[in-house]
Amino acid sequence: MHFRPLWLIVHSWVTRGGFMLDVAYEAVNDLPPGRLAAIDEDRGLIRVRLDVSEPLEPVVQQLNIEIDHLMSAAHWFQLWGDEIVSRDTPECPLRVRYVLKDWQTEEAFVAEDRGVVSVYASQNLTVLQFAAALNQATKQLLAGGHWFQLYAGEIIDNSPEPMRQA
Repeated sequence: MHFRPLWLIVHSWVTRGGFMLDVAYEAVNDLPPGRLAAIDEDRGLIRVRLDVSEPLEPVVQQLNIEIDHLMSAAHWFQLWGDEIVSRDTPECPLRVRYVLKDWQTEEAFVAEDRGVVSVYASQNLTVLQFAAALNQATKQLLAGGHWFQLYAGEIIDNSPEPMRQA
């Protein structure tokens, strides 16, 4: 018998079928030993788990490896002007990178360009603060409506339901 994780059941219920995209960053203490970051993907959802007991820098290094692996699956796309950018776009493959800076702020900042999203945060944050800052920054990024996911043949984005039926 296969059981769905509780976080997935709650996410499906809250989004009423997942007609939106969500990225959730969590500081956790249940990753396997030596695993500093893990990313799970489902319909309309990316769940990013970060090891709360480790320093931020090695966690972010592992997070960059994990996000590159996720993006290489080519399920995520960026709408840039009238162009759809994917991991397979020859001159500008879609990528996300996390960069730590010597800043004195608890906020994260996202810079989006054609084919690249750079997420900047202070190196002075704890993993818990980093996860909270990224949740806020990611909500703003996704609210811009430039991203969509191809999941099991279905396009998932942040369009209101009536637009999807057009």
